[in-house]
Amino acid sequence: MRCMRTAFRAATLPLAILLASSPVAAQDLRSELAADMPALMELYRDLHAHPELSFQEEKTAAKLASLMREMGFDVTEGVGQTGVVAVMENGEGPVLMLRADMDGLPVNEQTGLPFASLDRGIPESGVESGIMHACAHDTHMTAWIGAAQLLSGNRENWQGTLVMIAQPAEEIGQGARAMLEDGLYQRFPRPDYALAFHNAAQYPAGMIGYVPGYAMANVDSVDITVHGEGGHGAYPHMTKDPIVLGSAIVSRLQTLVSRESNPGEPAVVTVGSFHAGTKHNVIPDDAKLQLTVRSYSDESRKLLRDGIERIARGEGVVAGLPQDMLPEVKFADHYTPAVYNSPEFTERAMGVLTTRFGADRVKEVAPVMGGEDFARYRRADPDNVQSLLFWVGGVPLEDYEAAQAGEKNLPSLHSALWAPDAEKVIATAAESLAAISMNVLAPQ
Repeated sequence: MRCMRTAFRAATLPLAILLASSPVAAQDLRSELAADMPALMELYRDLHAHPELSFQEEKTAAKLASLMREMGFDVTEGVGQTGVVAVMENGEGPVLMLRADMDGLPVNEQTGLPFASLDRGIPESGVESGIMHACAHDTHMTAWIGAAQLLSGNRENWQGTLVMIAQPAEEIGQGARAMLEDGLYQRFPRPDYALAFHNAAQYPAGMIGYVPGYAMANVDSVDITVHGEGGHGAYPHMTKDPIVLGSAIVSRLQTLVSRESNPGEPAVVTVGSFHAGTKHNVIPDDAKLQLTVRSYSDESRKLLRDGIERIARGEGVVAGLPQDMLPEVKFADHYTPAVYNSPEFTERAMGVLTTRFGADRVKEVAPVMGGEDFARYRRADPDNVQSLLFWVGGVPLEDYEAAQAGEKNLPSLHSALWAPDAEKVIATAAESLAAISMNVLAPQ
């Protein structure tokens, strides 16, 4: 019998020991997980109360690394700055990588939970703020530990190599790249399959959603500096007004999606920031625009990027600016590539989950324009790595039904109010990750 069931009630053992187990039959995953849930929820509450910002996840990483060592994994810390890689070799077979992300967001929590985060920190912006797991990466990490527990305790039922990674800095789109650049695929077994899940704030708790093919978008951040010749607001004819020029650029950019992109290929060009001027009657010397640009395919991404540069320069020419004063377009050095779910792997995995949970809980859903740097693990070796990221709904059922009836507005991911039904998310996701893993690594 598993020692967790009685040891947790006694509350006399550390969490790492509570998460130790002896092997049981693979078909008992659900009952086995149910015995683990009290300790997993204790871990969840601790992670939620003490989030850490991107590339600052030192205590979180150390906690996860310690738990993985207790389960028998070979653990390496500090991969890609604060990332953790835990490897378990269990005979000949495929290599499967399971990924969880660790970072919180610079958000002042307003959920009212008894274990709400009171921690504060300084993100990239340099402005101190509260920290919150407003994207619920705490559920991701806890389910990842739960899946590791199930798999480590059932080694007689699978064969191959598990590579489990706790990734930093997903929220700023840099953690996966940092781990890959630190030799993830050279220092550790290279995966044949990469698997992850994300909680969802639009689906009822426990629902599983999936998309074959493109599931999430390329994300580019763009800065445009519009130059002009400032002067008195009463004498605009003596200036080159960068606000008027910037406005023309904003309007023209909308035609990239409406008139240049294939209507069958989703694309987004949003100007999220427009800053210019200091006073009512002063025309400034410049204006600054900040854009987010979303696409799926590399071809669509190139069309949008090229179009932004062309429109910005073209509007500058129309405004009569000389060559040395044309608008400057700068693309951020890092971007988040589109998540592509390998159709064959997706079909196989969702078949496993449909059999386990039923078709009423496992549903194909529409792709979204959000971004996730999990995409990089497949993109680093697209000919050899099949990947899948699926969603697990987190909206408490009562809230979901009220929203469906038009009686309530639901908070989104990154909201200070987002409080998923964590127990349902963790139980569903941990069982899903373990069941898919045992299918992929089934002895031949």
